[in-house]
Amino acid sequence: MTIRKAFGAMFFKAANVMALATTGVSLTDLRLGAFLAGGPTFSGQTVTVDAAIQLDTVWACVRLLSETIASLPLKLYERQPNETSIVARNHPLFSVLATSPNADMTPIEFWGTMVACLVTWGNAFGQVMRRGDGSVIAINPLRPDRMTVRRDPNSGALTYTYAWQGKYLVLAEADIFHIKGFSFDGLLGLSPISVGRQSIGTALAAEQTAGKTFKNGLLTQSYISAPDYLKDPEKERAKAILADYAGAINAGKTPLLEGGWKVESIGLNPEDMQLLQTRGFNVETLCRWFAVPPVMIGRMEKSTAWGSGLEQMNLWFLQYGLMPWLIRIEQAITRCLLSPADRLRFYAKHNVDALMRGDTAARTAFYVAGLQNGFVTANEVRARENLPPDPDGNVLCVQAQMIPRADIGKAAVQPTLKPVPGGQPPPDPPQPDSTGSEDDD
Repeated sequence: MTIRKAFGAMFFKAANVMALATTGVSLTDLRLGAFLAGGPTFSGQTVTVDAAIQLDTVWACVRLLSETIASLPLKLYERQPNETSIVARNHPLFSVLATSPNADMTPIEFWGTMVACLVTWGNAFGQVMRRGDGSVIAINPLRPDRMTVRRDPNSGALTYTYAWQGKYLVLAEADIFHIKGFSFDGLLGLSPISVGRQSIGTALAAEQTAGKTFKNGLLTQSYISAPDYLKDPEKERAKAILADYAGAINAGKTPLLEGGWKVESIGLNPEDMQLLQTRGFNVETLCRWFAVPPVMIGRMEKSTAWGSGLEQMNLWFLQYGLMPWLIRIEQAITRCLLSPADRLRFYAKHNVDALMRGDTAARTAFYVAGLQNGFVTANEVRARENLPPDPDGNVLCVQAQMIPRADIGKAAVQPTLKPVPGGQPPPDPPQPDSTGSEDDD
């Protein structure tokens, strides 16, 4: 019994080391099942991030979210005493966020990777590299499926263990940039792939059914009926003949049946199963898990991405699809990458003006309203249109002859008489002669 227990302990230890090295999660961690397979599915499909990303809908949603967010300018700003903000170009974190996250990646590559991990695993991790004074000089992305997060029961601090190629890297909370998705405990975000595994499993099963249907030449629901029992040589000869008509490449060939052989149908054909409709419905279902409008990934049925609705669709996508992710990223930057003193002065912000830009007519109407009502200057309009500033374009004007706001209320009618030099009053105008008239004879 002692030998059996010792052997069992050694086996469990070896399996635990293998699981930790492979997934970053130990066998005693309840998240192991979610990382490996996402749990059981009704369709019988094994749902993982690698399997789900092979669905065109999942790929399109993840790519749209990650590339759109990564393409938005992200800058560090400093609050000013007059309630305004300026770009904090002199802060060390500015270049890390905007120009050089690390030595190997450009900003769009780095943020695209972080957001892709965030929208699939529900978490995005990065190893923070600092100087001796504590300022951030680089952030290296880490795969969430290889990360284990634990809280020390004594100190209450979080410990991050990262497994990679058989090695383990233990990082303190100050060395991790962690962006969390929607969560129930605030410690780790929930993975949309794991939570939505039933919907994704159904979509995978539909794709598998469609693939097998085409592989077999659309004849998966048909069979050949023999008139009598066949002996082994006859079975082999029949299989050899039918092999010439199997597969999608042979679809359309008409087999020659002899000796009373018949073609029979069994079950439902793809049309009766509504296979195409099922696959189309799966697109809308999966889009719900990522809060992406189906039309934005090419689902054009009963909708369009052109015309006057494009601006409203972009606005809807920004408010309900992108904004929660943008705020999570910005607040994670403040929490993980700024010191407590800097958090009072500096903050990170995405520039979403490019997504909110309407067509030329809509932008012109907005600019005209802003200029005529005095809440936008000419240089602010020129900056949005990537035009150089004008020396006289920093004055707020209103519609009344476009005068400066400081001149509102001043007399607009100037006196018609001008003072003479020296400060003397002007001479009296000539008086008409009252003694007579030019017509008097």
